[in-house]
Amino acid sequence: MKIGCPTEIKPQEYRVGVTPNAALEAVNQGHDVFIQSGAGIGAGFDDAAYEAAGARIIATAEEIFAAADMIVKVKEPQPVERKMLRQGQLLFTYLHLAPDPEQTKDLLASGCTAIAYETVTDRSGGLPLLAPMSEVAGRLAPQVGAWTLQKANGGRGVLMGGVPGVGPARVIVIGGGVVGTHAAKIAAGMGADVTVLDRSLPRLRYLDDVFGGTFKTGYSSAGLLEELLPLADMVIGAVLIPGAAAPKLVRRDQFPMMKPGAVLVDVAIDQGGCFETSRATTHHDPIYEVDGIMHYCVANMPGAVARTSTLALGNATMPFMLALAKKGWKQACADDPHLLNGLNVHDGQLTYEAVGTALGMDTVDPKSLI
Repeated sequence: MKIGCPTEIKPQEYRVGVTPNAALEAVNQGHDVFIQSGAGIGAGFDDAAYEAAGARIIATAEEIFAAADMIVKVKEPQPVERKMLRQGQLLFTYLHLAPDPEQTKDLLASGCTAIAYETVTDRSGGLPLLAPMSEVAGRLAPQVGAWTLQKANGGRGVLMGGVPGVGPARVIVIGGGVVGTHAAKIAAGMGADVTVLDRSLPRLRYLDDVFGGTFKTGYSSAGLLEELLPLADMVIGAVLIPGAAAPKLVRRDQFPMMKPGAVLVDVAIDQGGCFETSRATTHHDPIYEVDGIMHYCVANMPGAVARTSTLALGNATMPFMLALAKKGWKQACADDPHLLNGLNVHDGQLTYEAVGTALGMDTVDPKSLI
């Protein structure tokens, strides 16, 4: 198969979809790998590293899209990239279609087959291609939240760990999954007073058993959240419903009960955000204020640590990429029902029910396509 990897063009996105190691594995298995010149620079991989792996360096994205049977990316294709997709071409990347009707319509119109990293599953019900970036985003969330809390950035001027005689910041993490767990670990490690909210009792038991007194846990409910919001210096939104739009958990009419300069960090912004006032921002202009409450809603948080993120994502995606290249998408998905769960679009048809529900569009059973 001809595998193409273009340079990411979303603002301040420095990751790359194929690492030199992944390119080497693909070349050794008999595939052709095309890398756009400079695609890996932001993650610390120059063109020479790809050439040493046996990949071919191509000057433009147009040439990559024209030549490749499969496009491997990181972020969802931008409008100019969607125009270059063609019928029968395979797209393997993050999509996050539920809050993005325009992208969905363009992918359907292209006739391509699109497999989304964020809906591929594993035997335990986890999301193996989302997990590495969730780990990164979770660990980044307290770090960027602490920066936003600084007075010069509009925050309350509170130090996460406090100092002797002065208490630490109070942090609420909504969601005890991969993002929430890593966020809580880092926030607690910074010395903050952390409470994690989740609606899964088994998950809360797990967090208590593993982390003991490192942070507190609570059963997530509207009532408990209203009790905690007035105490919070930072709220980290870490709720994910696979493939679907995130629920809105903090409303604008609740802001008056919060401390002026408190910070909301929305890690679910890729799926529409879990705060009513969330809107996607970039690393260039990451924060904004609504009614005295600071918001950090960067839609590609892991891009800030592009080297770590690219290596972590590449480790996870490489086996699936190689299976798709070796077998073609139909046979690969027939052999692996977890990969089939990643199928979101095929030949003008929407194939992921949660996306259809979010957008009010009809879907087809992906099993019927293999």
